[in-house]
Amino acid sequence: MRIHHQIIIIGGGNAGISVASQLLRKDSSLDIALIDAAEKHYYQPAWTLVGGGEFDIQKTVRDEASVMPDKVRWIQAMVTEVQAEKNKLELSNGQSIYYDYLVVSPGIQLNWSAIKGLKESLGKNGVCSNYSFETAPYTWKCVQSLPKGGKAIFTNPPTPVKCGGAPQKVMYLSSDYFKKHHKGAKVEFWSGGTRVFGVEKYEKTLKKVIQRYGIQTQFFVRLDEIDGASKKAKFVGIGESNKDQEYWVEYDMIHVTPPQSAPDFIRNSSLANAAGWVEVDKHSLQHTRFPNVFSCGDAAGLPVSRTGAAIRKQAPVLVANLISYMKGEEMKAYYNGYSSCPIVTGYGKLILAEFDYDNIPRETFPFDQSKERWSMYQLKTKILPWLYWNEILPGKM
Repeated sequence: MRIHHQIIIIGGGNAGISVASQLLRKDSSLDIALIDAAEKHYYQPAWTLVGGGEFDIQKTVRDEASVMPDKVRWIQAMVTEVQAEKNKLELSNGQSIYYDYLVVSPGIQLNWSAIKGLKESLGKNGVCSNYSFETAPYTWKCVQSLPKGGKAIFTNPPTPVKCGGAPQKVMYLSSDYFKKHHKGAKVEFWSGGTRVFGVEKYEKTLKKVIQRYGIQTQFFVRLDEIDGASKKAKFVGIGESNKDQEYWVEYDMIHVTPPQSAPDFIRNSSLANAAGWVEVDKHSLQHTRFPNVFSCGDAAGLPVSRTGAAIRKQAPVLVANLISYMKGEEMKAYYNGYSSCPIVTGYGKLILAEFDYDNIPRETFPFDQSKERWSMYQLKTKILPWLYWNEILPGKM
């Protein structure tokens, strides 16, 4: 294996593959290596729909080799250490590799073990999560089998998560199912956040949705433990008024969104900021201390929702600025913090939230996207999956 490449990309998910494809469309002569041990590539935004019985889980997975750009050198290993001062990476196969330029896009780390009893309970006793390929189908089983008058809890951790609206989407879909099937369910949302949604325009609609379904909300809490056999969950208060207060809550089903962070090899490296994410300028996506390092996607230290839509806007900015930097030219591409969250509010209903760093709506369509629409539901369920495989990953958009 070659021990040096002009550009090395860490991560073969949405961000890494998109950046590689776009770089090669700009200059097919570039020497690019991509490091990722995964055998499979997943379209994760559809897992919410899988949990709601609206999407086939097998249509969300393809071989990683099938999405890898032809001219990229794929190194099937994991990065265990970044030595940015030496332009050097240590790999899980025991080898070292060097780069001229580095793109860091390893995605986000799901910390299942941070919740006591979760790993042992997941996939049984009504404990489900749409945050993995293996467990998303069990969510749909839990929704269907909820007894009449049963209690369904949906959690949201106090950490950043991939697709910040996902913990709510599954709740709204489930609530719609319960309502349509006269379950008389008690639905509760236990969140480490401070509010339903950060952009007021869309939050107004979501509050009405919550009222429509009769969902009870509890904020400033953290899920600490699950007792699967007894079907109980322990939450701990994290706000000023309820700090360290314990709540033991019974449930019939509980959908868990695990705490998340940057991967350990990032958090333990000189690339990380104080919170453990890759420290980059929020507009240029260039590292603030290592100018030959760029980052986008979920591991980047950006004050933005971690979504595929954000990556779609970040990737071309990174590519343009990296090429300019390589040529010794001024970096002019600018990322304004655009992110989008298609929030499913029920079967055939969706609001398309689009906004920037300042939480100012940046809407695509010439109508009020805070209203629930059937057309936007079709965008989510049919158009976006096709665009992902056929346009986004190949670097066409």
